[in-house]
Amino acid sequence: MSDVAFTIFGLSIHWYGIIITLAIILAVVLGCFLAKYRGLKTDDIFEILLWVIIPAIIGARLYFLIFNGGPWGWESFAIWSGGLAVYGSVIGGAFGVMLYCLVRKKNFLNVADVAAPCLILGQAIGRIGCYFAGCCYGVETTNESLQYFPMSVMINGEWHLATFFYESFFNFLLCIALILILVLPKKNVIKGVVLSGYMIGYGIIRAFLEGLRDDSAALFIGSIKVSQFLSILIIIGGVALLITQLVLYFKKAKKVKVEV
Repeated sequence: MSDVAFTIFGLSIHWYGIIITLAIILAVVLGCFLAKYRGLKTDDIFEILLWVIIPAIIGARLYFLIFNGGPWGWESFAIWSGGLAVYGSVIGGAFGVMLYCLVRKKNFLNVADVAAPCLILGQAIGRIGCYFAGCCYGVETTNESLQYFPMSVMINGEWHLATFFYESFFNFLLCIALILILVLPKKNVIKGVVLSGYMIGYGIIRAFLEGLRDDSAALFIGSIKVSQFLSILIIIGGVALLITQLVLYFKKAKKVKVEV
């Protein structure tokens, strides 16, 4: 299947770009709905997007260039030719959120708790674009009983595991779980619990699926891929954040109870 949706004045518009744009729009819509659960306004969501979009693109490109050895020079700016990494965009976007919170004097955990479900929704939709781009697929499928979509996908005449579809599916499930964690508590809200859920959940998803990816250009740290190593670090960070916030919450609750 061609990745080109249509052409305007000689400029090819790719399905991947269309799907990424749709992902951003729906993520913003979700953010506007969820904002009130952490004391934010709709206007805050649109402003956060402005703070996030450029760092996310820069981070996605830099991550790809660093871990793929280029191309450097003027070609490093040619993002229209491909070469963006999800983890890089997440890191860059997080940096943008931190800057926003610092300048606007917002609580980072409040903002991050709202951003997390929106981010994973965008990632879930964005991975669908990999079907059209023919990327992020898994190892070759030799078992004929698995040679059908969505279990596998045909790439260059060979069947490969449709790992991009697996990730999209699990990301959607994680999005639903994070939304429930955010909206269900009417009181006794623990800040950072949604963010930690994203870190733990997405880290597990990526750590597992990276092991199924057919990526001959992947860099390794010993016997583990760089992306898997980063996923494990994110899981550890998510667990540490969750434990820290729970301890602080129960300490505060105990102090209040004693004073009463």
